[in-house]
Amino acid sequence: MAVNKEGSGYTFAFAIVLVVLVGATLAFTSMSLKDKIKKNVNDKKMMNILSSVGFTDKDVTRKNAAEMFEKYVVKRMSINSKGELLVEKSGAVNALDKEDPFNFDLKKQYKSDIAKLVQGLKNNPVELMKKVDALEDAKYPMYVVEKEGEMLYVMPMVGTGLWGPVWGYVSLREDCNTIYGAAFDHKGETPGLGAEIKKESFEKNFIGLKINDDKGGFVSITARKGGKLPGNEHQVDGITGGTITSNGVNEMLYRSMLVYSRYFKSK
Repeated sequence: MAVNKEGSGYTFAFAIVLVVLVGATLAFTSMSLKDKIKKNVNDKKMMNILSSVGFTDKDVTRKNAAEMFEKYVVKRMSINSKGELLVEKSGAVNALDKEDPFNFDLKKQYKSDIAKLVQGLKNNPVELMKKVDALEDAKYPMYVVEKEGEMLYVMPMVGTGLWGPVWGYVSLREDCNTIYGAAFDHKGETPGLGAEIKKESFEKNFIGLKINDDKGGFVSITARKGGKLPGNEHQVDGITGGTITSNGVNEMLYRSMLVYSRYFKSK
């Protein structure tokens, strides 16, 4: 029996077969690349963590990221909003270990549980922290890096800029107060304005600043519009023309580092 290639039935059947074949091909390709994509994401994350303690892209590449991370990161920890230790790991990262703090998706937690709170209460940090602290399942990963005989503490953080998420890693010296380094990034901030947060010219200004006052009270760090006040150990110059991004970074720093400071004070 001859097939009528001019009929609508043939066209419909051909379309179904084509969709199935294309879908199967895309699914196979996605599954084939899944492990590679995951590795690339993890390598980039390791590079960002190490960049906050002074390693450059020349020091840490995608090829040696895992090796360098295992060499210098001696502990991977997670704490709750009270600053209490939940999990501690060391050695090589097991991508299948859901308990490993490295595998925790801080951006996902922020997007699902915290972003809406920030949007509604960003001008009321006290009330915002009450709401954030009430999130019983919230986790905060942290990394302990041993470099040149000193223990450094890397604090990951996520916030909201002008056009989307911003994030960063801020490291503290062994005194748990003085900033050793910082690395920030963004998804879609304006080039030449908010996007400047990922430039070395912005990040290096955090080095040597203090997150606590002289009496040990938490202060945080602020990107100040109009420039930092002379001699102020808790401020950096705000980004010219990037007020909303600077405000987003300030909120992220305060909310995140306040939780980490609770852990340091309990040590």
